Amino acid sequence: MIPSRCATSIRFGLFTLTALLLLAGCGTKKASLYVYTWSDYIDPQLVVAFEKQYNCKVKIDTFDTNEAMYAKLRAGNGGYDVIFPSTFFIKMLVDNKIIQPLKHDLLPNVAKNFDARFRDKIYDGSLNYTVPYTIFYTGLAYRKDKTPSVKPSWNLYLDPAFKGRSTLIGDMHMTIGAALKMLGFSLNSTNVAELEQARDLVIKWKSNIARFENEAYKTGLASSEFLLCMAYSGDIVQVQEEAPQVAFVYPVEGFPCSCDEMAIPTSARNVTLAHQFINFIYDPDWAAKNICFTGFCSPVAPAYAKIPAKYRNNTAIFPPDEDLRRAEVMRYLGEATPLYTRIWDEIKAHE
Repeated sequence: MIPSRCATSIRFGLFTLTALLLLAGCGTKKASLYVYTWSDYIDPQLVVAFEKQYNCKVKIDTFDTNEAMYAKLRAGNGGYDVIFPSTFFIKMLVDNKIIQPLKHDLLPNVAKNFDARFRDKIYDGSLNYTVPYTIFYTGLAYRKDKTPSVKPSWNLYLDPAFKGRSTLIGDMHMTIGAALKMLGFSLNSTNVAELEQARDLVIKWKSNIARFENEAYKTGLASSEFLLCMAYSGDIVQVQEEAPQVAFVYPVEGFPCSCDEMAIPTSARNVTLAHQFINFIYDPDWAAKNICFTGFCSPVAPAYAKIPAKYRNNTAIFPPDEDLRRAEVMRYLGEATPLYTRIWDEIKAHE
């Protein structure tokens, strides 16, 4: 049957309308920015404000160790636009061409607001591949209501008062580094004899702890499940909001200091939007809010004056000078990585 001219016109009109609606839908489709970072690490209000300003959707996945992040990226998985590696891991990303050079013309806030005092604590003071996001310290958190008299020392892990009620961070460089500091060595040591002494000490600590823990120690401290935890400074600022009985101290033997930085993978699909996200984080107003949310110091100098006094005076965010002098920056292990991996595997295997 031959369709009438009228029916054909109607069908053509419906087809045209449908096509226009589809095209309109495509025109208003929001771009997506894929972010790979640590948990509880970006103020959700910052994310919402960025999405509104740039008419996009930010999608966040999280990791709990640099090794896990690196393995996923090396395998070609994820499709992320912005990642947050720690300083001591960045050279590996650069050497393996996993991240790309930054376009500084798209980062005016970084050029204007970066606190230059932190240039020697990051991967590259010229910020060629990365921009520092946070400065953090690894120390000891404890329940001061349960253990009021505590000497700030890594040696607390041998105290029977904390048996089964303490945790260590499950990061090989961090935890082996703490043992190295306890023994009077550099936490970046590549000396086999020193590392084997550190291994033996961590094994002794391991017999006294509940487990190695990277995340749940926060809720464990808040609930008193744990009384002593090796902890990241910013995590404890967050915990103190709920549990002011939790204190954070810097071990007298010395302690790790590092940064998490922002980088753009070579496989990123939204490179311009990724730069805009990094630049947005360096806006002083949002940086101040983000410091209060994360509990970590962000090297955005104009933000400090915008932070409420309770955060500005919190030593977990801004350590006193006498403590800061004992901090040692964690560096890239390079060819010593297999040695650290062997030591760490021996620690984990020991019952």
